[in-house]
Parts: sequence; C-alpha cells; structure tokens
Amino acid sequence: MKPVKVGICGLGTVGCGTFNVLQRNGDEISRRAGRDIVVAQVGARRENPNADTRGIDITADIFAVATNPEIDIVVELIGGYDVARKLVLTAIENGKHVVTANKALIAVHGNEIFEAAQKNNVIVAFEAAVAGGIPIIKAIREGLAGNQINWLAGIINGTGNFIMSEMREKGRDFADVLAEAQALGYAEADPTFDVEGIDAAHKLTILASIAFGIPLQFDKAYTEGISAITQDDVTYADELGYRIKHLGISRRTDEGIELRVHPTLIPKQLLLANVEGVMNAVMVDGDAVGQTLYYGAGAGAEPTASAVVADVIDVVRMLVSEQGHRVPHLAFQPSRLLDLPVLPVEEIHTAYYLRIHAIERPGVLAHITKIFGDSGINIEAIIQKETTAEQVPVIILTQRVKERVMNDALAQVEALDDILGKVTRIRVELLKD
Repeated sequence: MKPVKVGICGLGTVGCGTFNVLQRNGDEISRRAGRDIVVAQVGARRENPNADTRGIDITADIFAVATNPEIDIVVELIGGYDVARKLVLTAIENGKHVVTANKALIAVHGNEIFEAAQKNNVIVAFEAAVAGGIPIIKAIREGLAGNQINWLAGIINGTGNFIMSEMREKGRDFADVLAEAQALGYAEADPTFDVEGIDAAHKLTILASIAFGIPLQFDKAYTEGISAITQDDVTYADELGYRIKHLGISRRTDEGIELRVHPTLIPKQLLLANVEGVMNAVMVDGDAVGQTLYYGAGAGAEPTASAVVADVIDVVRMLVSEQGHRVPHLAFQPSRLLDLPVLPVEEIHTAYYLRIHAIERPGVLAHITKIFGDSGINIEAIIQKETTAEQVPVIILTQRVKERVMNDALAQVEALDDILGKVTRIRVELLKD
C-alpha cells in the first residue's frame, strides 16, 4: 500500500517533538500501522532548529496543508481557538483526517468539529489533548468500555501540581513558587489558564463527555484556582491527614453530572495524593473494574508527541474501515449521547475544610458551631490553634453537605462581629463511592 502522507501544522514544542518521533521511530511506526507514514509537509511560520526538516516541504501558510490534495492526515499543533478551529474545519471539508493536541479547541468547539467529521466521513483524534503522554482517553473510551463510569478525578495540570508540591514539601508561598514555575517554563507569563483552573477544565470537559456519553459542555464547568491557598492551609491539611491537590472532578449522580475544578483535600495515603511535581494522574472508578489510576508526564515535547503519533497510527489503521465500525469520537454513537444536566456547583454534595480567623474571645466557637448545627452541618473535627495575638485561627472539617447549605451558613458566620474577613473554604473528597 502507498504511504500515508501527514501534514504537520505548527512546529513549536509539540510539533517539533511529533516530527522527531515520526522520523526517529519510522520503522517501528510502520510495523505497527501496517504501512509507511511520512511527513510530506509542514506548515509553520518559522523553522525549529531542533527539527531536521531538510527535504521536507515547508510552508508558512498552514491552510495550504489543509487543502493540499496529497495530504491524508492533518496534525493540528498550533493551539488556540479561532485559527485552529478554522484550520481543522477546512481540513475536514477537504476530506482530511485530523489529529490534534488542542484541548481548548475540543472542549469549546468539539461538538461542531465532530459533527463536521461525521458528515465528511473523516476521523478526528485527540488523545494528546488530555494529560500529555498518558493514554487516558483510550483507556476510558476503549479499555473501560464495559463499565458504567461512576466518577473520575485527576491532577491534569502540571503547573498547579508543581506549585502545590513545592508549597507542601518546602514550605514555600504561592507567589514564590509561581515565579519559579514561570522561570522554569512550567507556567506562562500570564499563568491564569493554569493556576485558575481553566486549562484543567478544558481537559475535564473532554474526559466527562467520554466517561458519561454527554455532549461537550465547557461553559458549564465550575473552575476555582489555587492562588488563595496559603502555607497555613497546607500545614493544617497535613495535620488532619490530607493533602491539597488542584483536581478536576466529574461524577455521575441521580440529579446529573458534576463538572468541577478546584483545590481539594484528599486523604494523603491515596496514590493520587502522592503525585508530585509536574506529573499528571487520573483516577477512574468503574462499576466493574473498581478504581484504576493512570499516571505519567502530562506535558512536554515527546510525551505529548507520543500521544499524537499514537493517534496518527490509529487513524492509519482505520482508513479502510467504514464509519460505523470506527470508535466514536466521544465513546458513544452520536445518536446515543445523553442530555444529562450538568449540575451547578451550589447543588453538589461534598465535605469542607474551613479556616476561620476569629477574635480571641469567649463564646466565639460556640456561636460558630451553633450556626452549623442549626444548618444541619455535621462537624468532623475542630482545631483551635494557639496564638499570642488577639486573633485565633479555627480549623473545621465538616461532613458532606450540599454547597448551597454551606454557603448560607458561611454567610452567617462571616457576619458575626468576632470573625475577621472571609472564611477560607476548600472542598474535601475521599474519592470513594
């Protein structure tokens, strides 16, 4: 059979890694795919000195790759929303299969893209869009296909995990670690997407759609960042037997689907609690298999390229298959996706860690516990820290309660004359049914 011709759009970190893996492992890749795969064209504004592109057709016009009649598979690695969307839709309209690592594109525009792919009888593969080199999409979509997925929870942003790991291990403050993460290239000059949970919400949106068979609904994902976490919170959590991780969590409930990213206390004996640095990990709970954990490098040139190239191989393997015999983009046939509601965060049930700064005065703790008792909130543990100052930190761990109930109770607590400022709240998950 004639070689399959690939066009790579974008020759940055991941594009360069993908090009190098395809070139270096060409023989092994051909053995796995059953036919040769060659990079026939690269669309990039500038060459990358880390990629030896001598003899490769290079164009500054990425859309020339999408319309090139010689190209079979377009690999989109430019990132972003608008230009990437236009590029991918152009490739699909021209009968090209698409491989992408663009989580923002899939989370926001995936429904439109998959519909266009269905209409044009082409494949869109996106394993590299979530957790870099960890094959988590294939694991859920194919390896766990016999399960009803109950919930999944993951560390799916390496920058946030690096910051939380450094704060715990070395007692450093958030701002100090963030500056180092930027110097090391883990965080962008504008770190908002990473530290405020937007990047993780893109990825969680994709995982939830595949796990539960629902359309992509990024606009309904709840996101909360880690910039308000202090060293005191890390220390108190450890005293209570927990570690703080910036998690993406999606759970199937009788009322609908939870879709949320926020700092979370999890028991420190869990494997997920011991994932450190820039590494990623996703825990999935299925009714048949129980809990499984997927761990590895969530970013980087060649870890991400590993997933991109695996998708290219999968596309090549399926070129001769009819559309109805291919693995659906979101694990379920488009006509079988469910219109399950995504719950607003006020309707979720979870336990809470609370840090309250109160004036050192008799009866303050009694007032707080009375508000919680009247609200039906059960307290699991209380720590009142000794201090020589006029204010005292009170740490409370609650049992599970609806967030709306907790919001109402905290509003009453914060209105007390003895309370200084807003209460720090972090959700607690035991990660079990």
